[in-house]
This record gives sequence, structure tokens and C-alpha cells, in this order.
Amino acid sequence: MTTQTRPVALTATLCSDPEQFAALGPEWHRLYRNCRAATPFQSHPWLFSWWTSYGTAGRLRLVLVRQGDRLVGAAPLMLAYRPMPALVPLGGDISDFSDVLLDDECPGAAAALVRGLVLAARGAVIDLREVRPGGAAEQVWQHWPGVRRRLDDSVCLELPAVPLPKLLERLPSSSARRFRAKLRKLEALGIEERVVPEHEVPAAVATMLRLHGLQWHGRGVTPEHLRPRFAEHLVRATTQMVRTGDALLTEYRIGDEIMAADVTLMSSELAGGYLYGAHPELRAKKVDITTMLLRHDSRHVTESGRSVLSMLRGTEPYKLHWRPETLTNQRFLLARGSMGPALRLYAAQLAGREFAARTASRRMPAVRAWRTKLNNWRAGGARG
Repeated sequence: MTTQTRPVALTATLCSDPEQFAALGPEWHRLYRNCRAATPFQSHPWLFSWWTSYGTAGRLRLVLVRQGDRLVGAAPLMLAYRPMPALVPLGGDISDFSDVLLDDECPGAAAALVRGLVLAARGAVIDLREVRPGGAAEQVWQHWPGVRRRLDDSVCLELPAVPLPKLLERLPSSSARRFRAKLRKLEALGIEERVVPEHEVPAAVATMLRLHGLQWHGRGVTPEHLRPRFAEHLVRATTQMVRTGDALLTEYRIGDEIMAADVTLMSSELAGGYLYGAHPELRAKKVDITTMLLRHDSRHVTESGRSVLSMLRGTEPYKLHWRPETLTNQRFLLARGSMGPALRLYAAQLAGREFAARTASRRMPAVRAWRTKLNNWRAGGARG
């Protein structure tokens, strides 16, 4: 006679206690490792550090799914008012991707997470931004029983995880020749790479941010990158992620002088160069910094067995030289059935802001030209 084991029930709970969030680290890490769609921005060190620097007291909302004692699903959210109540991902604008976590070995986790989200979303819209195509949140979208809306979000660029010579084969022969010449320039200058050990991360991050400020001085640096709270977050998160193998901090030296530094964030499938700083003297020496970083990142992602080298958000021209694949992040708006009018109003507000941003972007060249003419006129009047 055989006995059948009854499957362990899945339960969903809501956590709003930062101390409990902190204590989730080990089991969150196991879940993160078991979710192949996860990006580095869903790791516990990144999210909890972000909450420590940017979170608002009383607004943490973690929906957790367990199968017995095993954590098999998590939605890291917080309550915001935009102006209506909304549950939004932790990580904010300094994270290139957001998502939920679902254990690949637990097929019922998505449905259970949806049940928890439905309860958590009483009176609020869920706004899941910057979900990478193929993200775990797509399963939430598929199971959602209420009203929903799917929008395009930021554009990202990705390269295959292959050595740099293979990436050069993707380029026209003339472009490949130019980049090989840039590589020879790097070799001639004797630029050496050094991986920073965990105990040196705080000082190395400070150096990287100082170089980042220098390289962008007078050219429109992102203000948040120069703020103390960002530095504190990046030190905390990077230190822990270096320890777990989810981050790599590299210095580039000429002799004893650190000329550049960059941090690469990694998950089981993806690696992405997050931030770098480079001394302006490198440009004076005609060093192509993007080629230098890509040489390093492509080698590391290949050796580590990951499948994607992400160039993260943005379609800057220097990225397009490498003929990357273009992906568009997704934005999922979800609400209970009774919140249908609120979701439609929320979506309309988003559309209005997007239209205003596009209009302002189109007008900026004309505004800059007008300001130049005005400054020239003022200068001419002063000289006269």
C-alpha cells in the first residue's frame, strides 16, 4: 500500500517591517538564485540598501509567498501617492529593472503571489515599472483577475555574452578596424585592470564617484550620483554583492594611478555595467573608455558563464556602435475590479506626463538655440 504525500500549501503574507525585511537576507538570496529571470536589482543587498537610503517610514509593502517554511515568491513594493495610492517597486529611478521573484521550482508560486497582491492592493493601483522582457512579473500579469493595462517603458540594449573578438565580428569591417586600433592603444598605454576585494570596496566606490564627477563636470552629470545618500547606498549594496559574487568592482590603472573604475552588477543570467568614473586625462590620451570597459565586461561575462551582457537603459550613440539588440521594458498597471476607474485615471495621468515630456524634448533644441542667440546678443551689447 502506498501513501500519497499531500502537497504543502502556499501562503501569502504582507510584511511592512524593515527589521523583518533585513532578516530575510538568507532566504531571499536562495529565492533570488532560484529565479532565472531575476536581475541584480532584485537582490536583497540592492533592495534593502535602497530602502535604507530612500525608503519612507511606514510605507514598506513586501508580499511574500511561502511553501511551508520555504520562501518561493516575493514582490518588493512600497506605498506611494501619485497622487492616488499606488504600490510601486523598491529600487526607484536608480535601478534599471524592477520585477517580482518567483521560484522556478514552484509552479504555483505565481498564482499565490497574485492572491497576496490582490489583498495588498485594496484601494491602490499596482504600478510595476521597468520589467525586463521575460521577467517574472509577466506571470503576475497572466494570472491577474482584475483590471490591467500594459505599457511600454524604457528602451534597453543588450549584447550576447561572447568574447570581444566575436563582438567585433558583428561590426562592419571598417568599424571593426577602428575598434581594433583602439584596443591596440589601450595595450600601448599599459592600462592594467585590478579587481577590488570586498574590504576595499568603500574606498574604491568613493574614488569611482569622484572620477565620475570629474568626467561629467560641466556636461550635465546626473545630480543623484553626487549625493551622499547615493554613495551610502552604493557602498552598502556593492560591498555585500561583491561578497556574494553579484557585483564586480574594477579599477583601471596606469602605473600607480587609478585612472578609471567601474561597477558591474550580475545575476545568474545577466551582467550589466552599472556606473563608471574616468579621469578626463584618459580622453586627452585618446582612450576610448567604452571599448576599455567592454573589453573587461565581455571577458568576465564569458568566463562566468552568463548569457547576457546588458548595456542597461538608454540608447546613447556610443552603445549603438556595437549593434546591440534593442529591448523595451514593460510597465504593468494592475488593480482590483472595483478600482477600474482609478486605474484608467492613473493611466491617463501617465499618458499626459509622457506627452508633456516628449513635447519638451522636441522643443529643447529650439530653446537652446534661442538662449544662445540671447547670450550672444547680450555679449555683443556689453562689448559695444
